[in-house]
Amino acid sequence: MSIKTVKRLAASILKVGTSRVWLDPERLEDFKATLTRAEVRKLIKDGAIKVRPASTPSRGRKKEAKSKKSKGRRRSYGSRKGKKSARISEAQSWIARIRAQRKLLKELRDSGKIDKSTYRELYLKAKGGAFYSKKNLLDYVNNLIAQGEVNK
Repeated sequence: MSIKTVKRLAASILKVGTSRVWLDPERLEDFKATLTRAEVRKLIKDGAIKVRPASTPSRGRKKEAKSKKSKGRRRSYGSRKGKKSARISEAQSWIARIRAQRKLLKELRDSGKIDKSTYRELYLKAKGGAFYSKKNLLDYVNNLIAQGEVNK
């Protein structure tokens, strides 16, 4: 029997693909002398035919992508799935926004650009969600200063 046929029969018996069947290269004569499936089973029992372990996909590409993501790459529009609020919760984005606005207000108060009463008024507006960003808040403050509504 040809070696190719022996390999095919062994794969059938072992219930694996032909690529996972290993034939001992030193026992090629035994394979050629084989005539039946029973003889192939005997060769399997003797250890002349073995099953190779299943190959697992390499994780090299996955590791590389993970390292790039940790550096902040691969995060643009084409890579996103889900809404903005699914990627970062609305609560977290609110916390980040309000902290930044409150920090800016403190800096403006401490530098003397706005007085305590204006600070308190703007603080409460920010708390109420009147400003959607630091820039929006700063524009509002600059307008107040330009109109002369801020006591220094």
